[in-house]
Amino acid sequence: MKKDNKFLNKLFASLKEFVRKFLVTLKKNPSLIPLAMLMVSFLVFSLNLTAISNTTARIQGEGMGLCEFTAMLLSLLSMICLLKAYPKRQKPKYAMIAITLVFIALIVVSDITYISRITTSAVKLTSSTMFIYTAQTVLSAHIVLVIITAVTVVLEPLFAKLLKKINTNIEIETTEVSDIELAQEE
Repeated sequence: MKKDNKFLNKLFASLKEFVRKFLVTLKKNPSLIPLAMLMVSFLVFSLNLTAISNTTARIQGEGMGLCEFTAMLLSLLSMICLLKAYPKRQKPKYAMIAITLVFIALIVVSDITYISRITTSAVKLTSSTMFIYTAQTVLSAHIVLVIITAVTVVLEPLFAKLLKKINTNIEIETTEVSDIELAQEE
């Protein structure tokens, strides 16, 4: 039972240290929050690209391939712009932040256009065309994630202020050496 308690204490201590180090990293670079959200939204889109491509091939609506290409390209470009917007130890570049937000808006427009092409198509959903429903669901989730990303980009200065208030210092026990001990050593 004591071994389990030691193990749990060690696990808790290492977890606590991991969280402290993670918070220190976020305090130094709060732009990681919007970048992480942008990466998550990109992964949701790109990992489901097969269903989206199959939908484009099946429906063949006007501009569907262009919408798909635009969303993928602007997702990658917005990540690059966001990385360039927050250089280390320098002030943020507001032009790059604005370009990122424009790219995000264009991604949302592209996804909405794609979804509208799906809803106006005459293709009936069957067991062999369930990928169309998957594509529509993925694009709806992608829109939500991209909007959340835009909010995190706009609120990044607020995150930075809130993160600075978190105490991540380690309390170290001090040991005092008395003068008597020093005199005895000589």
